[in-house]
Amino acid sequence: MSEVPHDGGSPVVRNILMVAGVVYLIGTMIFMVMAQGRMNDMEKKQTAAQAELAKKMTESNAQMKAQLNVLADRAGMNHKELSKKAQELQAKELETATRLKADEETTKQQIGAVNSEVTGVKGEVVKVSADVTDTKNDLAVTKGKLDHAIGDLNKHSELIATSHDELEMLKHRGDRDYFEFTLQKDKTPTHLSIVSLQLKKTDPKKSKFTLYVLAEDKKIEKKDRTINEPLQFYTGRDRALFEVVVNSVDKNTVTGYLSTPKNVASTQMPSHAPSSQ
Repeated sequence: MSEVPHDGGSPVVRNILMVAGVVYLIGTMIFMVMAQGRMNDMEKKQTAAQAELAKKMTESNAQMKAQLNVLADRAGMNHKELSKKAQELQAKELETATRLKADEETTKQQIGAVNSEVTGVKGEVVKVSADVTDTKNDLAVTKGKLDHAIGDLNKHSELIATSHDELEMLKHRGDRDYFEFTLQKDKTPTHLSIVSLQLKKTDPKKSKFTLYVLAEDKKIEKKDRTINEPLQFYTGRDRALFEVVVNSVDKNTVTGYLSTPKNVASTQMPSHAPSSQ
């Protein structure tokens, strides 16, 4: 085999590489020169722009100062006077704010006082309303206590009262007249309306009694009757129904009431000559 010379390659290759290196170097230098030129242009443009901006700002400030001076001249004030006027306005504003705050606190206190008074009035109204409700309930209870009892003559259910309060309820109905009484045993007859009543006997343990009714020259005996039992009889020119109710029996007395037709006592004169029935 023949030997291949190693002397760094053929002259053609070396020439090509040298030419490529020179071209690269020249290109690099041209690029650097061009880049430097562009940078210089940009710096010039930036400097010019900054100068233009500074110029415009200077002109704008000068224009604003001129306008302020014109306004101050028109108002007849200089810078010191403007500052003084501004301070006075600030002081007045602070004074007004302080006064408004004080007025607000006063108003709040007044509103609080009014609210307290309104609350008190509401409480009184609620209390009065409760009292009215209680009164209505009491009246309803009292009215409900009025009993119906069977009369001893007509055998019909009659509305009777078992206490003074219930009797007042009956009186307020206004359809009959009522006369309360307390009878003493073995005493003279007690005159009521156009009749008289006389107590003859009592039995407190059994709540029984015996009495006489004296009407129209007649003496009607109601024997061994019990409390709250309607004792009925007819008398008068119109033969009207009278009713006696005894609510309590003691050793020597009874208490109760006489029920008569409306205004019968003012239209008729009683007769008291008794006779046995």
